Amino acid sequence: MQHPQVPVAGSVLRWAARRSDVPQGEVESRFPQLNQWERGAAAPTYEELHAFASFTHTPFGSFFLEEPPAESMPIPDFRTMGNGDVGPPSSGLLDVIYICQERQDWYRQYLISQEMNPLNFVGSASIGQSISDAAQDVRNFLDYSLASREMFRDQREALRYLTRITEDQGILVMMSGMVGDYTHRLLDPVEFRGFALVDDRAPLIFINGADTQAARIFTLVHEICHVFLGESGVSDSFLRPQGPSKNTIERWCNRVAGEVLVPLESLRHEFHGSLDVLDLERLAGLYMVSTLVVLNRLHDGGLVEWDSFRSAYSREVERIGGLLGRKKSRSGGNYYNVKPLRVSRKFASALINDTLRGRTLYGTAYHLLDTKRSDIFDRLGRDLGIM
Repeated sequence: MQHPQVPVAGSVLRWAARRSDVPQGEVESRFPQLNQWERGAAAPTYEELHAFASFTHTPFGSFFLEEPPAESMPIPDFRTMGNGDVGPPSSGLLDVIYICQERQDWYRQYLISQEMNPLNFVGSASIGQSISDAAQDVRNFLDYSLASREMFRDQREALRYLTRITEDQGILVMMSGMVGDYTHRLLDPVEFRGFALVDDRAPLIFINGADTQAARIFTLVHEICHVFLGESGVSDSFLRPQGPSKNTIERWCNRVAGEVLVPLESLRHEFHGSLDVLDLERLAGLYMVSTLVVLNRLHDGGLVEWDSFRSAYSREVERIGGLLGRKKSRSGGNYYNVKPLRVSRKFASALINDTLRGRTLYGTAYHLLDTKRSDIFDRLGRDLGIM
């Protein structure tokens, strides 16, 4: 029996292969007739096209267009690449934003059904507010003074605390280094560090889990600043000695987050004049931040001149890049331990509870939790104390 073929524009096939972030050779190896499809010498069957759509993570309907769709960032983009264009967002970044928007929409409706009031801190700050005052507001929000950090053994514990307190205050925090549960779709911290989806009831922060622990702490506080400003957006990579961001909002959030984590008054007392790696790591450990944040704060406070800062910063970027490279080769950890972090413990608890009560369909819950398996749903429910 001959299967019907589906004519597809060659430009759409090339676009799908390119946006998939899968190496071209791997795509061609999996679909050896791709070149013929693109030239119009042959056409895929429905089964082959479905397989191609799944492999390239492309919406199936896109293949019926005459030309590739124009994909744009669905939220403001504050990323920069020096003085150049950041280029189009990867399919991984777009897909993560889309699923987070779906989760936020569900959670907002859930809160409305529970008659929860809007959060008064969302949009409470303004660009005209002083950095020190705004930083104190965020520090109070997190209950995160310099003295309180002495209780944490390392940055992992500090991040765990900050994530928990942020969710307790009403902001969903999702942290992952990959798209959904696709271990081969890793997110690149050089492309983006995180983003904020601002909403007066259900603000959401996503943090790129492929970044270092210290970098995630800065990203979390930076995105909280976005929520306080009431401004959604994808945040810039911090791994370049390019000077302050040219975007007013991003520059303000960077400065406030820096003051929250590394108060200049304290840093002036603790800095001994050396930019040696050991001294930078001492300060990074004291403030529970990365050495890059320390260097930026030293420059912000006028404690290090531009040339010295630029040289030290470039050296640290190279060193941290090596750490990230080694990190990528490690195991992602126990699935059931990290799953609640990827989808937000607060969100998962609400969703599973609502599903068990019959108000949300199981299919909807599985989709929002990025799973197709009932045993994962049940295990998450037990681990979260719901079942």
